Amino acid sequence: MNIISLHTFLAIIETGSLVRASEKLNVTQSTVTARLKTLEQDLGQVLLHRHKSGVSLTPAGTKLLRYAKIMTGLWRQARHEAGLPAGTEAVFAFGCHQDLWDQSGKSFFDRVAVEHAEMGMSVYQGSQQELEDWLVAGLTDVVLTYEPIARGNNTIYELPPEELVLYSDRRDSPTKFDPGYIFVDHGEGYRRWHGEVYYDAGTARITFSSARWALKYLLENGGSAYLPASLTRQEVHEEKLFAIEAAKIFLRKKYLIVNETAEQNWPWFAQMIEQFRIPITRKI
Repeated sequence: MNIISLHTFLAIIETGSLVRASEKLNVTQSTVTARLKTLEQDLGQVLLHRHKSGVSLTPAGTKLLRYAKIMTGLWRQARHEAGLPAGTEAVFAFGCHQDLWDQSGKSFFDRVAVEHAEMGMSVYQGSQQELEDWLVAGLTDVVLTYEPIARGNNTIYELPPEELVLYSDRRDSPTKFDPGYIFVDHGEGYRRWHGEVYYDAGTARITFSSARWALKYLLENGGSAYLPASLTRQEVHEEKLFAIEAAKIFLRKKYLIVNETAEQNWPWFAQMIEQFRIPITRKI
């Protein structure tokens, strides 16, 4: 198995067909077909079903997809570290949940970049599952996310929770039964708390898994939604959004999770965490 075959497999999945994958990779379709065939022979499994409309993953292909992303990511980082510019000692790889970058993520990244110019920096934005896979595989040194990661030898720092506040584009928006209410899925715990508080409010017509996407939709279309207070400061200041004061405020935990190797290799790291702009409440 080689990296080129894995890249080709991922390109087929991303584009939805062998033809479009060949265009993306700037190779012939026969080359793409040959690479896929080689990969399937190496694994002894059929990875893709071919249809007139494109391709779909087999069960074996679904399992490989997760590992293919990790392996190609590790290869990309290895190439990056092997070709570091003069004066750069190593690469600091930071993974961040997509909804936390505009809040704590960028602040943490900026702190490392400014105080440790000797470090190269790689940033990976991903879902909870992707962040866990990357940390366990060694693709990232630190991740900022909403759920603790028990797999691997990691140190878990619990950060102060973020406030989830009900915002609306109208000052007089109701706390319940707003026809423009947008449900934002902030995780399993939030779904349970939300269900207990709003058990009689019906089901929202529109749901987002990303607070950032929900915020954009809310600003463009109006309505109300529970969003992180730190994400909406500018919009509240400009009076584009208004906090509904009578509504329940929920708290969502955040975690900074550090690979054991990172703490051992960089003595400055633990001290930097303690001085981080958002104070650590406890070390798990």
